[in-house]
Amino acid sequence: MKLAVQVKLLPTAEQTAALRSTLHTCNDAADAVSQMAFETGVFREYALRKPTYAAVKARGLGAQAAQHVIKKVADAYTSLHASIRNGNLGPAAAKRRVKAESKPIRFRSDAAQPFDDRCLSWHHDANTVSIWTVTGRVKNLRFTGSPDQLQMLREYRRGETDLAYRNGNWLLIATCEIEEKPVFDPVDWVGVDRGIVNLATTSDLDNFQGCRLRRYRRWHARIRADLQARRTKSARRRLKRRNRREARHATHLNHRIAKQIVAVAERTGRGIALEDLGGIRDRVTVSRHQRATLTAWPFHQLEQHIRYKARRAGVPVLTVDARYTSQMCPRCRHAERANRPSRDQFCCRRCGLAGPADVVAAVNVRNRARSVWVHVNVPDPTAV
Repeated sequence: MKLAVQVKLLPTAEQTAALRSTLHTCNDAADAVSQMAFETGVFREYALRKPTYAAVKARGLGAQAAQHVIKKVADAYTSLHASIRNGNLGPAAAKRRVKAESKPIRFRSDAAQPFDDRCLSWHHDANTVSIWTVTGRVKNLRFTGSPDQLQMLREYRRGETDLAYRNGNWLLIATCEIEEKPVFDPVDWVGVDRGIVNLATTSDLDNFQGCRLRRYRRWHARIRADLQARRTKSARRRLKRRNRREARHATHLNHRIAKQIVAVAERTGRGIALEDLGGIRDRVTVSRHQRATLTAWPFHQLEQHIRYKARRAGVPVLTVDARYTSQMCPRCRHAERANRPSRDQFCCRRCGLAGPADVVAAVNVRNRARSVWVHVNVPDPTAV
């Protein structure tokens, strides 16, 4: 499996100037290639090389850097066309789609630029890199990261590395190819119920509450409303920074939750059972003051983190039907809306089983995974 590892560069003033000049030159060239691709309707990488390669090299780029610039433009148009085909930009007359199709793709002056091993070499013992720039080769450029990141880079790095500039920091984002452990046969399942009040609740009674995340989002919402009211260039710039900060906070929280769930499942030899929540935002109708909360619910990201961490550990992950998991009694299987008198409590109207509603839902998810796994592993009678 592929993972991206990000390390921070520690350049000197002279090295910083060389890196900045390189990014600006590469992205100016990418804008020129994008303009030609838009005018001619040629978007494939190899078809773009013939009319643009010489012009890109004339801007002061080396052979490898020029090819990476052309490839970056081709990849950008491939992603745009895929989004249009998948309907992510709306129907043909939608504003977003018309705007995207009416002009060429533009690249920020500090947009990330890919490098291969001919343009960038790593020296792990000294924690330095040597990188090509438009002003010449920059050597002894120091980088830093956590011990886990540095070890992963040393052992598993493969392919390209992106040079990026974010929030005043120079970064290298490297691709690592990590071997996956073989998936083991689970002895049981850990049911996971995802929600807004409690981000995740397991059938083992582990509860990961989301109250701190909700308070954090409300705090950002108040500041965001104040900045939006100002309508200045500085306010818009600060809005973007705050949005990225809020997204990083939610991502970090989901990483922590997923890591703990996968660690428990791996230690106990069990699999992880999740609800299929696809399209839930379209199926659920909420009041106006709850729309922002539902839209910002990071349940899909949590599932992605659980899945990729489980793949690294060899833990099986199973998705089950989410219908009535919070209204059905796990003992007598009686399902009724009245079984859940409040958001937090569950009380079966038939047998009297009572407990926290999220825990009951997680137990139901676990029970459904047991049934699904049995049916999946039944031998094929026609093969006998």
